Amino acid sequence: MSARNLIVAIIVLGALFVTANSVFIVKQTERAILLRFGAVTRADVEPGLHFKIPIAEDIKIFDARVLTLDSQAETYFTLEKKPLIVDSFAKWRIKDVQKYYTASSGDERRARQVIEERVNEGLRNQISRRDMHEVISGERDQLMQELTNDLNLVMLNAMGVEVIDVRVKRIDLPPDVSSSVYERMNSERQIEARQYRAQGRELALGIRADADRQTVVISAEAYRESEQQRGEGDAKSAAIYANAFNKDPEFYEFYRSINAYAKVFGNKGDLLVLDPSSEFFKYLKNKTPGS
Repeated sequence: MSARNLIVAIIVLGALFVTANSVFIVKQTERAILLRFGAVTRADVEPGLHFKIPIAEDIKIFDARVLTLDSQAETYFTLEKKPLIVDSFAKWRIKDVQKYYTASSGDERRARQVIEERVNEGLRNQISRRDMHEVISGERDQLMQELTNDLNLVMLNAMGVEVIDVRVKRIDLPPDVSSSVYERMNSERQIEARQYRAQGRELALGIRADADRQTVVISAEAYRESEQQRGEGDAKSAAIYANAFNKDPEFYEFYRSINAYAKVFGNKGDLLVLDPSSEFFKYLKNKTPGS
């Protein structure tokens, strides 16, 4: 290669290098800051194609989307000094690029560390002013809202970071406390179950007593009604018999005697000592009734 061609190649490579280091693109999902010899010259570069002076100027690009900080579970104490293991997360994004760069030197890990420390401190302060019921259910939403507002003001002033939301994923009791709480809950449920069983037995006794009383009353009424109907039937039967036999008294007397003979002489082993001339044998002696 000739010297002339070598010079042309060097010039072309130099031009390409200068062009590559003079042009930069900022996306819609990014925030950028322009530095000149380390000093900030443009605090918030808009999205698009831009130019800078090679070597003298430098560009720092950061993620402008909403980021998630998943904190480690920590132990906090409530107003009544009861420990709670709280697992939380925070949603945040860069609001003031220059302040964010100045406070963190553009290091996202450092920013996350600061936010996590602030979240833990805020949770500790909020939980320490409330009892366990308020933290778990009663004032949980209010606690998160107050924590988000306070943390947002602090982080905006300190690092130019906007805290959008802080939420609790899970609240647990320590293992030793959990076992005692479960035992207490179990004993309370057993006491409640015994109360329900006692109430059920009392109600069952009342139902059985009422059923037994109704059974006695119904049986007595049924017996009374049956006896009344039986008496009325016997009376009607007697009246029918009397009316029938009154039509022929002699036949009625003969009919009764025949029935008496059948009952008296039905068992061959019986021994009777009677006067043959008694009135009992009159139908056995006479061939025709009334003779």
